[in-house]
Amino acid sequence: MKKILINIDCGESFGIYKKDEEELIKNADLINVACGFHAGDPDTIRETIKIAKKYDVLVGAHPSYPDLVGFGRRSIKMTPQEIENIILYQIGALYSFLKAESLNLNHVKPHGALFNDSVKEEKIAEAIGKAISLFDKNLYLIGLSTSKQIEVWEMMDLKVLNEVYIDRAYNDDGTLIPRSEPNSVITDLNLIEDRLKNILDSQEIITINKRRVKLKIDTICVHSDTPNSIEILKLLRKYL
Repeated sequence: MKKILINIDCGESFGIYKKDEEELIKNADLINVACGFHAGDPDTIRETIKIAKKYDVLVGAHPSYPDLVGFGRRSIKMTPQEIENIILYQIGALYSFLKAESLNLNHVKPHGALFNDSVKEEKIAEAIGKAISLFDKNLYLIGLSTSKQIEVWEMMDLKVLNEVYIDRAYNDDGTLIPRSEPNSVITDLNLIEDRLKNILDSQEIITINKRRVKLKIDTICVHSDTPNSIEILKLLRKYL
């Protein structure tokens, strides 16, 4: 079986609000670094990259809608050109810090509402894909496993990683339960271990209605703001 990579969303401190993420980063294969539009600031970005360099973890950009107040989890109506431009802007910001630390950009993963909207709307997925094509077509794009989003990017001849969420509940169609709904975030370690075993044994996720959905799995995500994210990551490391 091919290696499944662990990725985490991080670099999400801002101003006087600080999160210690070193333990998370050292247990990951890939990190997705906030680029300042939903979280993150210049000091946080550089410090996060330095930690990734220390543990030889690959770094990617985690761009979002311009929504600091809502942590990037609110949809904002933007034209495809505007979306393309905010992606380029945020990638460019992260890239400058990577260059300062003699590191390369590995991938891009949209954040929050931008991620979810690009699963549902092809034009948004296309705008993200176009920005990546213009910046560097060799970058990986991380997207929701077997979704229309992934299909759009593959049709654009972009490299993709199919992502599964170990700490989020799924609908029967393979999409995520919105965070506004009860039980959308999973923290029970026994349940997470059962989900992981299903993923490894049969490449399936169990949905909110106990249905089994087949998925492609290149990488598993753990959110740094899930309350017991470190314990979840250490559990994943036992198996991966």
